[in-house]
Amino acid sequence: MTSVMEAIIKKTMENLQKNNIKPFYVETKEEVLPLVRTLIKKGDTVSNGGSETLKQTGVIDELKSGKYNYLDRSREGITREEVERVYRDTYSADVYFASSNAVTESGYLYNVDGNSNRVSAILYGPKSVVLVCGYNKIVKDIDEAVKRVKTLAAPPNTVRLGCETYCAEKGSCMSLNQENPEMCDGCHSKGRICCNFVVSAQQRHVDRIKVIIVGEELGY
Repeated sequence: MTSVMEAIIKKTMENLQKNNIKPFYVETKEEVLPLVRTLIKKGDTVSNGGSETLKQTGVIDELKSGKYNYLDRSREGITREEVERVYRDTYSADVYFASSNAVTESGYLYNVDGNSNRVSAILYGPKSVVLVCGYNKIVKDIDEAVKRVKTLAAPPNTVRLGCETYCAEKGSCMSLNQENPEMCDGCHSKGRICCNFVVSAQQRHVDRIKVIIVGEELGY
C-alpha cells in the first residue's frame, strides 16, 4: 500500500470518529475475524446484509457457527415469507453485519439498496452495526461514491443476483450516458437494485455504527 493511501485511510478514520462512527483498521482480511469476535458475544442475536466482503473475510461462516442466534436470510429452503420475517426480526438484533458501498474521506457512508432491508437496518434497529470494508471502498466525496456504485458496485451485484438490467449487460449504469446524470437516475427495469440512496453522516448514537477498514481490496 502506498503512503498516499495510508494517509487517506488515516484521514477517513479520523473523520468517521468525528461523525460518531467507530473506525477500526486491520491490514489483512485474516485479521477481520479476530476483531469481529471482540464486537459480539456468544448468544447474541445477529444478522447480516448481502455482502461479498463478509464472505471473503469469513464473517458469514462465523455467524453460522452456532455460537450465536443467527437470523439467516439465505438458508436452504427458506420461503419468501420467512425471508421477510428475518428482515423484520433483524431490527431487534444485537449486532448487524454488512459492508458499505462507499466510505468518503469526510467520514460519510454511502449505500444504495433495492429491497432496502440493508440500508434500513444500518439506519435504525439493531443495537450495533458492523460494516467491513476493503480500502477500495474509500472515495474522495459523495460524487465519487455515486460514480463508484454506478460503475463498480451495482453492475457485478446485478450479475451475481441474476437481475436483468442495463448495467448487468453493459457493465455500467445507463445514466452515465447522460450529459449530467443525477444520483438517482438509472434504468426502469423490474430487476433494478438501485432504489434507495442513503448517506449516513454524523450519528446521534455514538459508536453504534462501526467500520472495519481492511488494507486489501474486498467486495464490490
